Amino acid sequence: MQLNDSGFLTLGDKRIEYRFIGPRPDAAPTIVMLHEGLGCVGLWGDFPEKLQQATQCGVFVYSRYGYGQSSPCALPRPLDYMNAEANVVLAGILDQIGFQRGVLLGHSDGASISAIYAGSHQDHRLNGVILIAPHFFTEDVSIASIAEAKKAYETTDLRAKLARWHADVDCAFRGWNDAWLDPDFRKWDITDRLPYIRVPLLIVQGEDDQYGTVKQLEVAERECYCPVETALIKGAKHTPQREAPEVTLKTIADFVAHVIAVEKA
Repeated sequence: MQLNDSGFLTLGDKRIEYRFIGPRPDAAPTIVMLHEGLGCVGLWGDFPEKLQQATQCGVFVYSRYGYGQSSPCALPRPLDYMNAEANVVLAGILDQIGFQRGVLLGHSDGASISAIYAGSHQDHRLNGVILIAPHFFTEDVSIASIAEAKKAYETTDLRAKLARWHADVDCAFRGWNDAWLDPDFRKWDITDRLPYIRVPLLIVQGEDDQYGTVKQLEVAERECYCPVETALIKGAKHTPQREAPEVTLKTIADFVAHVIAVEKA
C-alpha cells in the first residue's frame, strides 16, 4: 500500500492513526514504535524524528485503539489485552505496512506488547527488539504508581492535559488504568514468552523508574536465550527518552546499527 507521511490504516472496521518518518519499508529497515499506556503518536514528541536521523531507518509510529485519533476500544479492556495487541493488531499492522526488516521499539505497555510479539512469532523480518521500561510481571511499585495516576486523573488537571492528545480521553485512561488496578491483574505475567525471543534484545530503563524495578531487567537476563543488552539510565524515571534523551538515543542508535549490520553481513 502507499504510505503517506501521516494518515490512518484500516484494520477490520477500525482505524489506526499513524506517522511515517523517513524511507519506506521497501527502501530501508523500519523501526516500529509502540507507545506507553497513556501515549499516542503525538506524545512521542520529536523522538521519532531524532531516531530516524540517528539511524537512517524508516520510523513508523502508531496509536493503538483507544488512543490518539485511532478508533476507540471497548471497555473494560480484557486483562490479557496486551496479548491481543501483539498477536492480532501489531501482526496485522506489520503486514499492512509491508514491513520487510527492522526492529520493534516499545515503551512500557508498548514494550510488553513488543516482547509478547517477539516471543510468540518467529518473524524472520525482525532484526532486534528494543524495550524501554518494560513490564514482564506486576510489581507493588507499579500498582502503587498506577493508583496514584488514577488519583491525579480525578483530582488534578491531568485529564485536561491528556485530552489534548486523545480523542476519547476517558477511553484512553480507563482502558489502561482500570485493567492494571483490577485485583486479578496481579497474576499477569509474560515471562514465559522471554525464552522464545530469538533476536537480540535491548532493555533501557531509568534508574529511578517509578513504575518498575531492576527485577524486570534481571528476569530477562535470566530467562532469555537471545543476546540481552541492558542500559540503566542515570537521572531518568519511567520515560528516559524524555528525561535523558541524548544518552537514550545514542544507546538505541548504537544497538540498531549493530543488529542491522549483523543482518547485512
